[in-house]
Amino acid sequence: MENSLASLVLVHRLAPGERGGEQGDGMEPLRLLLTANQRTSLRGHRVSACGRDLVLQLPRGAALQPGESLSTASGDRLVRVEAAPEALLLVRSPDPLALLQAAYHLGNRHVAMELHPGELRILEDSVLADLLRQRGLTVERVEAPFEPEAGAYAGGHSHSSGHSHSSGHSHSSGHSHSSGHGDSHRHGHGHGDGQSLGPGQSLGLGNSLGPGNSLGPEQSPGPEPSPGPKADPHQGPHQP
Repeated sequence: MENSLASLVLVHRLAPGERGGEQGDGMEPLRLLLTANQRTSLRGHRVSACGRDLVLQLPRGAALQPGESLSTASGDRLVRVEAAPEALLLVRSPDPLALLQAAYHLGNRHVAMELHPGELRILEDSVLADLLRQRGLTVERVEAPFEPEAGAYAGGHSHSSGHSHSSGHSHSSGHSHSSGHGDSHRHGHGHGDGQSLGPGQSLGLGNSLGPGNSLGPEQSPGPEPSPGPKADPHQGPHQP
């Protein structure tokens, strides 16, 4: 009996149509029925359709796909993945726009969907069923395999492949606060707004300069006072 044998440890994934090693005794591949959620897990114990205990030790990657085959390390035993029947809601509408709007709202709720021309399939949910009927759609319960659309990061993509937050650009390359442009605290103007300050002096805008300080190009000294009458050395002291 299959269920009395040791567990099969599955470590390799074969694409649909890809052949593994030669199976002993002409045995047919075992069937492994999995729900859509179960197909996202690549590690753990499973049971084949005939009751054989299986252990998944597969490398990280995308979810398993119906039709995909798994094999042992030696490749002498194959297991074929199949989509198990699940309780689904079949959503239809004679109005294509109404169906499109329903898909939009379900997507906003992150509901997994299987898309077909003229219909949507989602996992059974009484609350969603009521909401869809209120929008005028026809909702029917069915038992069928569920193969939802892959998410945005399906297909083996990860946040560390192809790009990263530290490659291609950084906050220190391409520009800086002192390179890449000629603007610095020593560029072409003083902080006194046109005034030239002596060593150790600092003035804010609007301050006036005292005697002995040099003036900027926009400032000029006032008119010099006119000299008084010169005294005549031949005259005596001035009498009031």
